[in-house]
Amino acid sequence: MDEKIIENCLLIHQLSYKRRLQNLQKRQKNNQPAAEGLEKLAQQIKASRAIIESRQQALPIHFPEELPINAERQNIAALIEQHQVVVLCGETGSGKSTQLPKICLELGRGVFGRIGHTQPRRLAARSLAARISSELNQQQGETVGYKVRFKDTVKPQTRVKLLTDGMLLAEIQQDKWLNEYDTLIIDEAHERSLNIDFLLGYLKSLLKRRKDLKVIVTSATIDPERFSRHFNDAPIINVSGRTYPVEVLYRPPEESVSERDDGMQQAIVAAVDELGRLSRGDILVFLSGEREIRETAEHLRKHKLGLTDILPLYARLGPAEQGKIFSASNKRRIILATNVAETSVTVPGIRYVIDTGFARISRYSHRSKVQRLPVERISQASANQRKGRCGRVAAGVCIRLYDEDDFNNRSEFTEPEILRTNLATVILQMKLLNFGDIEAFPFLEKPEKKMIRDGYRVLHEIGAVDTFEKVTHLGKLLARLPVDPRVGRMLLESAQEGCLREVLVIAAALSVQDPRDRPMDKQQQADEAHQEFRHEFSDFMGFYKLWKHLEEKKKHLSRRKFSQYCRSRFLSSTRVMEWFDIHHQMQGQLHEMGYRENEQDAHYDVIHQSLLSGLLSHIGNKSQGKDRDYLGARNTHFHVFPGSVLFKEQPK
Repeated sequence: MDEKIIENCLLIHQLSYKRRLQNLQKRQKNNQPAAEGLEKLAQQIKASRAIIESRQQALPIHFPEELPINAERQNIAALIEQHQVVVLCGETGSGKSTQLPKICLELGRGVFGRIGHTQPRRLAARSLAARISSELNQQQGETVGYKVRFKDTVKPQTRVKLLTDGMLLAEIQQDKWLNEYDTLIIDEAHERSLNIDFLLGYLKSLLKRRKDLKVIVTSATIDPERFSRHFNDAPIINVSGRTYPVEVLYRPPEESVSERDDGMQQAIVAAVDELGRLSRGDILVFLSGEREIRETAEHLRKHKLGLTDILPLYARLGPAEQGKIFSASNKRRIILATNVAETSVTVPGIRYVIDTGFARISRYSHRSKVQRLPVERISQASANQRKGRCGRVAAGVCIRLYDEDDFNNRSEFTEPEILRTNLATVILQMKLLNFGDIEAFPFLEKPEKKMIRDGYRVLHEIGAVDTFEKVTHLGKLLARLPVDPRVGRMLLESAQEGCLREVLVIAAALSVQDPRDRPMDKQQQADEAHQEFRHEFSDFMGFYKLWKHLEEKKKHLSRRKFSQYCRSRFLSSTRVMEWFDIHHQMQGQLHEMGYRENEQDAHYDVIHQSLLSGLLSHIGNKSQGKDRDYLGARNTHFHVFPGSVLFKEQPK
């Protein structure tokens, strides 16, 4: 074996041959006996040879003719052989996610280094690993394994490794050259998440140093030319998708603004009934989150549909529940899914699709300075992806619960996450990953310089980076919280001060739109209804007071009655439920990090001291001689909001 092969096959501890030799040389310089180390290295090389031999054993690889990608298999294989980067553009259902690793195996890839196959979500990584293993007639974890958060089925002999984008980014911290892999498939690149943009930028630089590494970028039919230009005009190969026509029907509910409204729920039930009159085929319903899935499932069960299984599908679903989606059934299946089923997971046997037109999209609010996860209308590209989930086994029907004008007025593509996120979070992640300066990083789309400066300013202010722009211990903790760094700073401070219970509620409130409604024609009635929840000295404590009231009501009212109660008190039930959702997500992450809420009520002072830790640049003093004017940091001027309890007081 030559040195290069040895370097690539020392996978047992994922440490390159070169580094091992450097360690041994250091020991020799320090007059330490290196014989033991050399013997250990020889044993590892011997073990690696055995692994390589097991990987070189021939695999019976079968390519189903009915999948459109396999008609282009020879062409794809030739392009992979001839080029370092290939962009594969294929419609939903073309088979690209399951067949590409098999094409790479047939080419002899995955022997001296693994075939890494990334997915945006854990559920997709697990299900694809099971599917590819099944097609190769192998036990999962042998030739094909997966590695996601809290679960790793990869063995030394594994040739294809399914993993999330985030997991591959984490591996870069330990293995900058990605020596474990000889091929990387970056799947679902069109989603343009931060993780995907980070990976594509990093690989652009790495490929100059790793000439042996092959990269395949896959995308739905959404702007593949951008990926090609990013990798120096890499070749694009197009693969067709659906084989049967899909009819689109528009069935907007009479009055509805969200998925949780009764009008939308009734529209879903009506659409299920309409499709049921066509045939008993399986239906895929797209919703925005777990709560919406639970509520829709409740409505459908009350509708008493005969011989029907109602199954949920979302990213956090466990392997056992996930297995039900892919198991054959004698009953009609109605699968209630988030956008995880839009591109990441292919549900077999779908005849019909019902699209509510909503999804949760992470977005940074410049006004409130917080990162939120609001429910928004999806783009045209996402709507077409959803439509493409049927029309594979027979002619399909897609019912859109919005009108055609609404569809035509939607944005063409979903905005990439890098352009709708707080750059303080991005900079913090990049520093922890040792990706260098954000301005020099080869993003597909570079963020604006003023936004980068603002990001650094925030990190300095909350103590996440020091004067040399190095990440502090506090910064490392903040990076683990999936919230705006300012809000994260409040939460960590409150955990130390013994007021996490109260600040968790307030932090969640700051991460959603104000749940209080104040219609133009009923402002006085709304103000009177909200008076009960006002706190004499603090708008923040007003949120906590409102939370306690709603929490108690929610225990004793049905979902429908709770929604009616919110409306009667001029509260948006949609935003209230989003507030509860965000609180639950934050609470789970903090518990995972070892923090617990205080049992005793916290004092007003410590609550506000904790809040101030994330809002230092938002402090102001009353201007001299100017009515209602305040002077803030960096010579900014502001006024107290007229709806604030402190508006009339004009505090110093």
